[in-house]
Amino acid sequence: MTLLPAESELTIGFAHAAYQLQDEFLTRGRGAKHFEVRTLDDLRERAPEADVLVVSGLWRNDILPRLPKLRFIQSVSAGTDQFDKAALAAAGVRLASAQGSNERAVAEHAISLILALARQIHFARDNQMAQRWRPMIGDRARREDELGGKTLVIVGLGRIGLRLAKLACAFDMRVIGVRRNPEAHPHVHAIVKPDRLAEVVAEADFVALTCPLTPETEGLIDVRILGAMKPSAFLVNVARGKVVDEAALLGALAGGQIAGAGLDCFHEEPLPAASPFWRLPQVIVTPHSAGETRLYERNVVDMLLDNLDRLARGEQSLRNQVV
Repeated sequence: MTLLPAESELTIGFAHAAYQLQDEFLTRGRGAKHFEVRTLDDLRERAPEADVLVVSGLWRNDILPRLPKLRFIQSVSAGTDQFDKAALAAAGVRLASAQGSNERAVAEHAISLILALARQIHFARDNQMAQRWRPMIGDRARREDELGGKTLVIVGLGRIGLRLAKLACAFDMRVIGVRRNPEAHPHVHAIVKPDRLAEVVAEADFVALTCPLTPETEGLIDVRILGAMKPSAFLVNVARGKVVDEAALLGALAGGQIAGAGLDCFHEEPLPAASPFWRLPQVIVTPHSAGETRLYERNVVDMLLDNLDRLARGEQSLRNQVV
């Protein structure tokens, strides 16, 4: 049985604060009706019209009972922790993620943060704003560093983590991966299970988080893990904010337990102006932009159309199926 109405009778709602998803869809010459909203209020108003929603950050689970036509959600993001999967399944709504749509961008962002921290680009930018030409540094421990020979621990070896490992190998880094399934990979020198995380972060010069947010990973980077890291080590988070205990991280940074951090995601976003993270000189803050790429709309709409075609053929398996 076909899950969706014929394409000529189909209504697709695109909901995102910034991305030009409808414009990309229009280039594909498809026959479905469509609309686009950019705020939660507008989504609440228009969503009951939709058979299909393309949405991520604007989604709220309390909308679901008021969407009698909805049959499929294409997430705009790789993460789907904002969706109540059980409620969707009970309502007969399928869900697919956008996993893989930004794996290059996120991995490149992570290696950019690693490079910036090693080469002290954040301090150089601060000096530029102050019009200060920094003199040469006699203390070797305070100078910029090289990545060759350094150890990178990657927590989460999915598509993003494995691509980051490949990039790190190009800089002659030693890569240790942390994942539940310790299957070998050519760009990872050693792979351990999560119960050995404290052991391997003690070897790390950089710890990069590329894992999904799950009950197992929430608060994973806590006082114990941060305390196991070297004082010269850096934390890079391009995963989800709640993977890190923020109070513990602030304490580790203030106390010099670790050297610094590159953070793309936080518990509360946008990051509040009062957050101490803004004012820590050894921290680089980016506004959850690791996945930003000029190709994002193309990649998401490719996935959307693939899944619509599968559903139209009555197939049960979706690309990046979640529900």
